[in-house]
Order: sequence, then C-alpha cells, then structure tokens
Amino acid sequence: MRSWSFEPGHTAAAFTARHMMVTWVRGAFKDVHGRVDFDLSDCLTTSFEGAIDATKLWTGEPNRDAHLRSADFFDVDAHPEIRFSGRFTERVGDLAFKAAAELTIRGRTNEVPLDVTYLGQWTTPYWEGDENKGEMTRIGFAIGGRVNRHEFGVSWNDELPGGGVVVSNWIDLAIDVEAILDDDLRAVGLADAVYSP
Repeated sequence: MRSWSFEPGHTAAAFTARHMMVTWVRGAFKDVHGRVDFDLSDCLTTSFEGAIDATKLWTGEPNRDAHLRSADFFDVDAHPEIRFSGRFTERVGDLAFKAAAELTIRGRTNEVPLDVTYLGQWTTPYWEGDENKGEMTRIGFAIGGRVNRHEFGVSWNDELPGGGVVVSNWIDLAIDVEAILDDDLRAVGLADAVYSP
C-alpha cells in the first residue's frame, strides 16, 4: 500500500446549501491537508485522514462568511478545525467506490457515506525555477456526499411564511483531491509536505 499526501493548492471541499427555498449558495474550504493510503490493485484497504482549516471558509460574500464562521454555524473561534478519517467500503465500478468517513465539526463526530471516483495517476516533472528536481506521481479523486448540518450543531435557521426555511437542513458536498506520492515528495526535498496528523 502506498501513501500519498494531499496537495492543498489543488484540493478543496465545497458545499452547497439552499437559500430562501429558491436558490443555491456555494462555498468552499481550500486549506485541506491529509493523506490517503491507496493502491488500485488493493483498493478496498484504502484509508484516509486529514484536517480542514475552518477559519478559511469562503463563499465570496464577506458578511455571509463572517456569519458562517460565527457561533451560529461553524463557531471557528472554538472549533478552528474540521477533521475527517475513513475508508473505502465497496467497489461499485472500475474506478468507483463507496466510502465511509468519520467527520468531526464543532466537536461532534458522525459517519458520512461518500461516493468516490478515482481519476487516475500521472507522473509530472517537479520544477524549482529552471531546474527539474525530479518526478512527482499524482493521483486524484472526485468525492460526493450529503450531510444533515444539524447533526453537527451547525443549526442556525429562521422560518419563512408558508413553512419554508432560510437555510436548507441538508448540505451537498463536493470534494476534489489531488495527492502526491510521499516517496516522491521526499525524493525532491519536500519531506515537510508529507502529511503528519
């Protein structure tokens, strides 16, 4: 089994919530660090773990972002990190898997089912300035899921006339992961980039 560290610049956890019953608000966490132990030939032993900097939540609207960071939602002053760990549970296609993740938000942990698509592996050069320092082997995953935010205490809401709510209870997740082989990170002098919890 080979170990891979997330490349934070190309890894993101996005979320979508319905607003005022009529439209969608999308946001993302870009500072996602983690690791995955993965080998396609032994894929059902895959495991993963990591952390997200909740303080860097972004939806593109500063006032909304401040509200989402407040105690009404993510309470990032008290809970600056979102943590996750999990494993693949089933292979459902050549490159498609089911996974289960233990997700911790605001100190509450719940299991979240995920749909995972493996996007493949590619070897790329690693350049520092004009010098090629070696090769980087990269893999990628596209991940989808859905959570009930109230299970994590992200529970602020208000009612609308006619039985509606300001913010949907269910939140859709879309996670893009790019990971680099730990051995390659070390070989090009980037041992500090190898994820360690």
